[in-house]
Amino acid sequence: MGRSNLTQIDDLRTDLKPGERILGLDVGAKTIGLALANGSASVATPLETIRRSNLKMDTAALLAVIADKGVGALVVGLPINMNGSEGPRCQSIRQFVDNLRPAISLPVTLWDERLSSAAVNRMLIDADASRKRRAQVVDKLAAAYILQGALDRMAHAGAADPAA
Repeated sequence: MGRSNLTQIDDLRTDLKPGERILGLDVGAKTIGLALANGSASVATPLETIRRSNLKMDTAALLAVIADKGVGALVVGLPINMNGSEGPRCQSIRQFVDNLRPAISLPVTLWDERLSSAAVNRMLIDADASRKRRAQVVDKLAAAYILQGALDRMAHAGAADPAA
């Protein structure tokens, strides 16, 4: 799957069928944080964290969530460098999405996740969460942060377009 096969964020809402929801993913080396948009695609809620093992197991876990939650599209965080360039982590995420495509034939949007984990960690530290608690929840909260940014963009694009 090349970049041209990815859905643009402004087109994502039109790709959804009625009742389908958007799943946000924060893909890391050891875990995948998941967040789910509400039915109106306006609010992202942290869902769960999948412990990664191998592609087959990761895909099976994602397929189970997709089926259970009525997911019609994915927003995957893309860890772009602060200067706007793409490093090895971006390539890893793009490869992960490419590897999912044979099993998951949903629209996928990559969303700039710069500073999402840092922002979530700061919020948890401010809330006086223990290091252990932060480790347990940071991935799914980062997924919600990423997804909420994409949902906000979609809402803004829809408001600017009277036909939307």
